[in-house]
Amino acid sequence: MGNAARLLPAIALGAMTVAGAGFAQSPGESSAPAQAASSPAASSAQAPDATPAPAQKSYIVPAGTKVLLQLQSAIDTKSAKPGDGVYLSSVFPVTVGNRVMIPVGVYVQGVVDRVIHPDRGSRKAQLDMHFTSMIFPNGSVVEIPGVVDALPGARKQTVKDDGEGTIQQDGDKGRNAGETAKIALPAGGGIGTIGGAQSGHPIVGGLAGLGAGAAAVGLVSLFTRNADVDIPTGTQVEMELQRPLILEQENLAAPGSAAAPAPLVPAPGQPRPIAKPGHTQILCPPGSLGCR
Repeated sequence: MGNAARLLPAIALGAMTVAGAGFAQSPGESSAPAQAASSPAASSAQAPDATPAPAQKSYIVPAGTKVLLQLQSAIDTKSAKPGDGVYLSSVFPVTVGNRVMIPVGVYVQGVVDRVIHPDRGSRKAQLDMHFTSMIFPNGSVVEIPGVVDALPGARKQTVKDDGEGTIQQDGDKGRNAGETAKIALPAGGGIGTIGGAQSGHPIVGGLAGLGAGAAAVGLVSLFTRNADVDIPTGTQVEMELQRPLILEQENLAAPGSAAAPAPLVPAPGQPRPIAKPGHTQILCPPGSLGCR
């Protein structure tokens, strides 16, 4: 009995040790699924798919479309040079199907390519320009492939059919010669007749006077310079698109709408313009030189 009583605590202690080992192992086995659930593969499988942003719809204005513009700044071959800007605006809407693609009030910018000055011979004044960009009322900008096709209503300029949109000034040397002839021929004939009558040969004198008048007309035509290209502000210019013009939804959106581009805001800290120097008033005695 004494030995059995001493063995009971040892048996109880061994049973508690085995049970503790079992409890210590069970959390490790249950944590394995939790770690698998928290793995990157599992989280990516549970995350929702990202929805791609819808692509903007494009609209095409076909090549060969005519756009009626109005010149906002005058152009002439006396002062124009290659690289100068040309500024216009649309005065009639352009539609494709039942949708307005280019509304009234669109600003168009161009550039001068070539300037040919007239001379006193046969060379007439010419000017080449092409259009570069279009600014819609909502502030969006697109590049445009356009050239001058016609100048509706122009009486002194024509557009050559050379594919470059060359504007040529009509010659007025013939008009100058005609105006001179109205004066020179009758005057020459009258003077010649008077001189011939005094010498007893009025007919011969008249013919000589007409010859002198004709010579004067020829001199005027020889020394008269051809006119320059002069296109005033407000002149209508017809532009032709050489290639298709591709527009996006933001170009056609109304100003201030959600689809319109954000308006540009000037950055702070812009340099201020330099003030013009004032005129210093000079006091001088009355009657002295230089006083006003």
